[in-house]
Amino acid sequence: MAPWSQQQKHKKPPSSVAPMVVTPPKAVTPVPLTLSKRPSIDAFGFVSLENNVPGLSQLILQKLNMKSYEDYKLVIDGGTPISGFGFRCLQEMFQRMEDTFRFCAQCRALPSGLSDSRVLRYCKSCRNVYYCGPECQRLDWPAHKRVCQVLRLVAVDRLMEWLLVTGDFVLLSGPWPWPAEVVQGWYTWFSMWGLHLNATLDAVLGSHAMTTLWASVRPRPGSDVLRDSLKWLQTDTLSQPLTLGLGLRALGIDVGKAGGCTVSVVGASHVETFLTRPGDYDELNYMFPGHLGLRVIMIGVYVATGFSQSTSTSLLEPGTFQLSSQRGLYHDFWEEQVETGQIAHQDLVVGFHPGFHSSPDLMEAWLPTLLLLRDYKIPTLMTIYSHQELTASLQILVDLDTHITAYGANPSTSLKPKQIYSNPNKQPVYCNAYYIMFLGSSCQLDKRQLEEKVDGRV
Repeated sequence: MAPWSQQQKHKKPPSSVAPMVVTPPKAVTPVPLTLSKRPSIDAFGFVSLENNVPGLSQLILQKLNMKSYEDYKLVIDGGTPISGFGFRCLQEMFQRMEDTFRFCAQCRALPSGLSDSRVLRYCKSCRNVYYCGPECQRLDWPAHKRVCQVLRLVAVDRLMEWLLVTGDFVLLSGPWPWPAEVVQGWYTWFSMWGLHLNATLDAVLGSHAMTTLWASVRPRPGSDVLRDSLKWLQTDTLSQPLTLGLGLRALGIDVGKAGGCTVSVVGASHVETFLTRPGDYDELNYMFPGHLGLRVIMIGVYVATGFSQSTSTSLLEPGTFQLSSQRGLYHDFWEEQVETGQIAHQDLVVGFHPGFHSSPDLMEAWLPTLLLLRDYKIPTLMTIYSHQELTASLQILVDLDTHITAYGANPSTSLKPKQIYSNPNKQPVYCNAYYIMFLGSSCQLDKRQLEEKVDGRV
């Protein structure tokens, strides 16, 4: 059994933390660690929608021709869609998508709650936030004016993503023409591709698919706006593999060791696996030319059913990449497959937006994994949406005596703004905006002490 000590001494952040980009956290109230059931982060999302905008979660299900959250989960998990699920044409899909954003940003009224004489009208500037009348728009303007312009871009990105789904926008990829150590962020990544990138974007902007896309909905934005949107979508897709590469570099993982290197993505859900393809992680091959094999295993209760479930135990061939998944909790996976020797020990563990700071339920679910990672000294990187979440997450990890080696702004963050669905006037966030790296405990135990602690608990 893994030695998951639950000591929680309240300490200040360790002084050995590397120089960082953000201000060290001040006092944060520790998150309570008591709850009784396994949480679903997707279900939490629906609850959040309902709490902020009563009736919105049911409206979304209605627009998808679904009766319940269980119907939604069935489709996400690869089950047979219920009768009526789907869309007959692009215009119908976009209309239903926009309908799910139709509620008054001030009073939270839905179309069904309005009198016959009132209708929801969008802000003419951003076309992304709706109001039930001039009075609500006037009252909401002090909050909305801070985000109006960026929400206009969010609305454009929301439609442009369809080109990724249909395959009409193929991400730029290939061996890096510059040395990997020179590419330190998106500015150098875009500069590296130069004219090739411009030619790729020009081809998409002039394509029939782009013309059809904007003929189905609102007036077409200018070329500069659409070009930027395509670039931000590129960063959104590549942010995860490049952030994973950041962890391999910064934590000193040897990608040149015989037999290859194994990375686990913990807490993975359909977000990481539903539309993910092995080619999305090709950037790791270009980031680490000459590696002797890279294996990435997506581990989580809610990984998409259609995602590869095979996890080969054979040694990887030099230069090969393997992407697979395992359904379940990481600490169960560790006990059943890693400790029994079925799967190679993990060289790195990555958690994209684990969210354990956000609720006692999620903290309780994550606690065994966090303690396992700490006690077995597994190099770990986790990403966070905002500085506020970074501060809260750091406080929790400090309370758990983890040895934080680095944290700060992520050079491989997504540049695509993400709207807070149920609170449209909240500042948009960016995926993988910040990172935390930790290794072992700030109160290190030697092997003999660790074994004694395990024996004592058994």
